[in-house]
Parts: sequence; C-alpha cells; structure tokens
Amino acid sequence: MRPGLNSIILIFFLLLLDIYVFQAIRAMVYMSAPRVRNITYTIYWFISISCLLMVALLPYINWHSWPPVLKSYLMAIFMGLVVAKLLVSVFLLIDDLRRGVVWIIRRFSGSTPAVPDGSGVVSGLTRSQFLNRLGLIAGGTLFASLVYGFSNKYNYRIHRIKMGFKHLPNAFRGMRIVQISDIHSGSFANREAVLKGIKMINDQKPDLVLFTGDLVNDRAVEMADWMDVFREVKAPMGVYSTLGNHDYGDYYPWPDKTPNGYSAMQHANLDQVKALHGELGWKLMMNENVVLERGGEKIALLGVENWSSIKRFPRYGDLKRAYEGVADIPFKILMSHDPTHWDAQVRPEYPDISLTLAGHTHGMQFGVEIPGLKWSPAQYFYKQWAGLYKKGDQFLYVNRGFGFLGYPGRVGILPEITVIDLT
Repeated sequence: MRPGLNSIILIFFLLLLDIYVFQAIRAMVYMSAPRVRNITYTIYWFISISCLLMVALLPYINWHSWPPVLKSYLMAIFMGLVVAKLLVSVFLLIDDLRRGVVWIIRRFSGSTPAVPDGSGVVSGLTRSQFLNRLGLIAGGTLFASLVYGFSNKYNYRIHRIKMGFKHLPNAFRGMRIVQISDIHSGSFANREAVLKGIKMINDQKPDLVLFTGDLVNDRAVEMADWMDVFREVKAPMGVYSTLGNHDYGDYYPWPDKTPNGYSAMQHANLDQVKALHGELGWKLMMNENVVLERGGEKIALLGVENWSSIKRFPRYGDLKRAYEGVADIPFKILMSHDPTHWDAQVRPEYPDISLTLAGHTHGMQFGVEIPGLKWSPAQYFYKQWAGLYKKGDQFLYVNRGFGFLGYPGRVGILPEITVIDLT
C-alpha cells in the first residue's frame, strides 16, 4: 500500500517545519562549543526524522493492532512535538516579517528606517535572538507541560455542586447525584488507579449515579478487563447510563465495511456494548425515561442516544420519544452525551427539562482552571464545554470526563467525578 497524496503533503509540510525551527536551534547554540552543537543537532534531527518515518510507514503497518497504550503515547509525543514546533514557528515568522519590512523600507527608501532592525537590543540580545529564544521557550514549555500531563490522567477530582430548583418535590430535596462520563475503557492501563477512582465515587454515598456516555473508545472488547471494576459502582436508586458517540464504533476501520458504510461486525459490536451496561448492573437509557419515586413523590429521568448539532458527530437520539409519558411530571433530568444538544433542541423545545447532564468534550484534557481564569481550546469548538451553565430556569452541567482519549494525560483539566446535591 503506497502513501496517499495527503500523507506525502503532510511529510513535506513536517519536513519544512523541521527545517524552519532548526534555524532557531542553530542560532541558539551557534556560539557554543562544537561538541554541544553536534549533540544538539543530532538529538533534534534524530527525533524529527523518527517522526517523519512514523508518518511515512503508517500505510505499511497495521496501526490499529498495536497496543492501545503504546499508540496513545506515540501519538501524544508526535502531536506534542508538532504543536510545539508550530508555536516556535509563530515567533520565527514574526521576526522574519519584521525583518522583511525593514528590508523593503531600506530597499525602496534608500535610507535607514526608523523601524528597528535585528541589531536592536533586548536585555543583551538582538531582537531576532530574543524572539528566537522566546519561541523556543514557549514551544519547550508547551511540550514539557504535555509530558507532565501524562502523570495526571488518573488524578481524579471531585466537583461538588448544590443546586436548587423551583419544581423539585420536597421528598427529593437532599438527594445526591453522582455523574460520571467518558470512561473510555480502551485507554486505561492502571487498574489500581482506576479502582481508586471507583472508591472515590462510592465514598460520596450517592443516591443515584448517572453515566453520560462513551464507555469504550470503539469496541466492546475494551471492557473485558474492567467489568469487575465498574461493577462496583452502586447506588440505592440505581445506576443509569446513555451512549456516547464513541460507543457506536463509527471511528473503527471494520474490515467488513461495505462501500455504502454497512458493517455487520460494527452492528454486532454495538449490541455487545449495549449488553455491557446490563452486565454492569446499569440501566441503559435508549431514548426512554424512568419515573423515580421517593416519599410518595416523583421526578422523571430521561436518557437519549448521542445527539449532536455538529455534523461530524452522530445524531441517533430521539428526545421526543424519551419525553413521552412524563409531560405532567414537573421536575425532569435529561442525560445527553453531547452538550450541543442543550442549545440546539433541549432549551427551545423542552423548557420544562430542569437539568441536563452531558460530557463529551473532556475539556480537551488541556487548559487552565484557576480562580478568575477558565480557558481551554475546547471553548473554540463548544459554547458549553466544562462545568455548570444556566439559562432561565434550565441548567446544563458538562462533566470533564472520567477517562481520557488520544492524549494519555491531562493538563489543567483533570478527570472529574461530579457530585450534585439537590437542595
């Protein structure tokens, strides 16, 4: 199998990026001893060529058969290096544009411009040296943070929220709900760490546990080693669950897939994924509802299959069907994996659904959450991407995810167990 045009273009782009960033590396160690320069150049090009070879050889290897843990680390390191180099190149480009402007002014004016050239000094460095080093520091810091994030993927955090609702029956005041989402069992490799997370869930003594989708990355077999672990999740009022976009197996290259997209293996896999919920003792909500009773009063819990307003994600959910029979119950909770469902359909069409619980975004597993600052690249793709949102009398909570996918780590956005106390 030969590399496709896209692969060739990618390799060419990466090579140009490597050469461009190398100029900053060379400028930084130019005045160093020859041995230091040689070691620096060798390390840089060894890593860069290894990445290029990985891209070039992908068409010839059965990538999907590789151990998931190895794949995730290799891909994370590769993507981290690419993003770090892109960040460095931004600073290099700024310097090149600055120097280009200086050259043009000099070329056509015939006089020395007021625009500072590369001989300007910033703290003992020329402006070019300053920008080069600033770019390398920024890129290196980004890559180092991604490597550091490998240690945070099981660093579970409990987010506690007290929520009051107008239509909540008195019998349900004080009820504790624990929400988890995006387990992605195919990414796990540390059994003891995951067991610690399960203990944290049970230690909250929830009345009700709600799981909002993505039990697996692609295939039911990924849960084989984790069934006994997640079977430990229990609550007096039950554990209820929904499907996420990854549970359907849409992203796996099923070998029997026909030109029209049908795969018997994929359909069988989906049936197995659905069955796993029952084997765990969880009630899978497939566009349906259940009425929960407590002290002679009732609330409705609705669960839909994946429904996204973004075209590249599947839309299997049927909220109309899930809503049937509960219109007269004043307090409703909806489990819907994708938070875009809230603005697109839930709020405009079902204003009496008081609380929607979602996941999906993971907060992109990268960002900053400190008092006064909440940022992640996820916010450029999702209006609601982590935490609590309110419009009118309706609330949406987006869980940051229990597991991880792709990048085997977390930077700033840590894995979450949500504890909601209804007051």
